[in-house]
Amino acid sequence: MNTVRCIARLDVKGPNLVKGIHLEGLRVLGRPEVFSEYYYKQGADELFYQDVVASLYERNGLHDLISKVAKFSFIPLTVGGGIRSIDDIKKMLKAGADKVAINTAAINNPSLISEAAEVFGSSTIVIAVEASKQSDGSYLAYTDNGREHTGVDAIKWAQQAAELGAGEIVVTSIDNEGTGVGFDTELINKISSTVSVPVIAHGGAGKPEHITDAIEAKANALAFASVLHYDYIANNDSSASEEEGNTEFLKKNMSFNKIKPFSIKDIKKYMHNNNIPCRTL
Repeated sequence: MNTVRCIARLDVKGPNLVKGIHLEGLRVLGRPEVFSEYYYKQGADELFYQDVVASLYERNGLHDLISKVAKFSFIPLTVGGGIRSIDDIKKMLKAGADKVAINTAAINNPSLISEAAEVFGSSTIVIAVEASKQSDGSYLAYTDNGREHTGVDAIKWAQQAAELGAGEIVVTSIDNEGTGVGFDTELINKISSTVSVPVIAHGGAGKPEHITDAIEAKANALAFASVLHYDYIANNDSSASEEEGNTEFLKKNMSFNKIKPFSIKDIKKYMHNNNIPCRTL
């Protein structure tokens, strides 16, 4: 087994780090650069930034943030949200990103994947698949940070994206995201069994044991958000007010006892103790 990467996922809206459930009800948590530095120092293998309103407003506002983070971080930075063209990719790479994640624009124009892979190399192009399970057991892909239904089969789309030149597929379970119930292992397994490129599992981690579940489903890398953010807040002065964000949505839709916050160090320790190869701290 190759080394399993531990990725800190940061959803960003304007100047703020935000977090929701099922990609909804976003609550402001603080300044993303502060959380980023903490995760970098703790031993994250990568940092993944998603502008959650970029496609909605047809722009990506993370250039300044990436420029700041690139000054202290020497691990790969992936940026998603509002990436629509070769020029958008160039600008983000120039700002300091190592990879870009594309969802909406790729579904609308699949040839963008092959064009971008030819210009920048497949290792630079990550395709983000946001999927939700349907009543018939199928998975459909969504765009615009889970807001827009496409009618596209998520498994077939992941396969097509890989064949067109994507270097990685990041799979977000909309159903599990932010809930702490665990990764959608069925979704991960279906995609990882279909594509020949690395698959990053995202959405649902609530305790360290969920790491093993994702690895058994053939994930090559794991992206964590809620568990890391809440661990940071529990152990540091939060840079956001408790009154900010849609806290009522979170309280109504979330049993917080399902999430047992843990750190990057805890993840690496769990992996080491369970013989999961990872980059040492």
